[in-house]
Amino acid sequence: MEANHTKNHVIFDPIYGFIKLNPIEWEIIQSPFYQRLRWIKQLGFSCYVFPGAEHSRFHHSIGVMFNAHKILESCGRAVSEKELMDPECRTPECLYHKSLRLSALMHDLGTFVFSHTTEGAYIDYAETTKAKGGKGLPDDHENLGSFIIKNTNYEGGITHILKKYGIDPQRISDLVKGVDSSILANQILHSEIDCDRMDYLLRDAHYTGLKYGSYDRDYLLYHFQVRKVENHDILTIKQNALHCVEDFLTARFAWYSQVIRSPRGAKWDAIAERIALFFLEKGWIYRYSELLQMIEKDPMKFYGFNDTYFMGKVHHHFMNGDLDKYPKIKNMAKTLMLAKGAKAIRSEEFKQRLLSQDDPALVEKYRKRAMQKADELEEYLKKHGGPEDWIIQDIPHKTILFVKSPKNAAKSSRTNVLFDRDPVKISTEGGEIQLLAEVENSMISKLFNSNNFIPNVYCSESAYALLLQNGLIDGTFS
Repeated sequence: MEANHTKNHVIFDPIYGFIKLNPIEWEIIQSPFYQRLRWIKQLGFSCYVFPGAEHSRFHHSIGVMFNAHKILESCGRAVSEKELMDPECRTPECLYHKSLRLSALMHDLGTFVFSHTTEGAYIDYAETTKAKGGKGLPDDHENLGSFIIKNTNYEGGITHILKKYGIDPQRISDLVKGVDSSILANQILHSEIDCDRMDYLLRDAHYTGLKYGSYDRDYLLYHFQVRKVENHDILTIKQNALHCVEDFLTARFAWYSQVIRSPRGAKWDAIAERIALFFLEKGWIYRYSELLQMIEKDPMKFYGFNDTYFMGKVHHHFMNGDLDKYPKIKNMAKTLMLAKGAKAIRSEEFKQRLLSQDDPALVEKYRKRAMQKADELEEYLKKHGGPEDWIIQDIPHKTILFVKSPKNAAKSSRTNVLFDRDPVKISTEGGEIQLLAEVENSMISKLFNSNNFIPNVYCSESAYALLLQNGLIDGTFS
């Protein structure tokens, strides 16, 4: 439900209720770049497991903006509603508030089809990353979103809209990437408890029907506090909300383990990523350079780069016989379209483990063990399997941290560890500021030193039957 009001615009959100938008935000939302987000699922192919998870990046991004606004209010850094809604108000405080809202609103502007599902294929293909004379930046959603923000200076373009309202596109880009000069802003937008995670935990729980994302948002918001450290404002949470913080982080741990990395749903995302990489190699879907050209010259064509586009391509090449020469990919395509036929392999090497983030050698040991086992299975299928027998390794290379350890934080912070944007900082009753992992009476202080390692390996039904028959695997998840 979206209503048009005389002085401002209002959107009704199922999580937060009415959200007011100022003129620049409304104009950005009406652009092709933002409207495209309506057609990109927030949770990729998780809807194959949770039928209610059909929600999009569109409303998630508005929710992220609203949370950034509420954090600023909690910290006493928000301007009045009258100033916020006035396009002519450009005081430093007002521009700061507006810029944070805009950055939160546009943090996913460069999202790929089915969200993060196909992004890995573009990163691996690395067309512009490896291009001669290129900047060497990853072909990821952050850099694509930054390109939209800075390279659309034409009527209806994001750059044009920002400049029209006196907002610096470079500043918005820096905020989206988390490299702004304001430590406080970076922490609000990118940290272990930030406006993005605050939204998707509640929103994903709502639409999947699961309760993993439950936490007391109102109580958490009430306890944000800005503290001054060496002339820098940093975001802290009062010690009174310690257990609320623990609930939040535990909820995210469960959400990641049981939704995002659960093999029941993650297998469809892994299959889609493999198909996307194959299509990129064949030139059957837009490559990154083509996306950049569309952004600069044809926003309506870029609007069409969405979930429907990708599934249309999969169906088209399947029906046209283009995949007949590639039986493995053809089987994957049919499996993806009909949501049946894939198996997740059970093995000692593929178990979820909590490993010490301060012991990278141990993490690498288990990663290598998982990859070696998967390679052995793949080699067996090459020798004894049929043309449609495939296997996909979904073994994470990027570590997923429960809470960043003090040792890790010290490594990434060249000066004061409190300036690291990621770790939660707790304002104690005695006036001290501590990393959450160092608070003695915190449950997290006993559990923080963990890397959530979840390796998954999937295969076709026929490959599974062959591997099981020959005693190479233990079984499968449902």
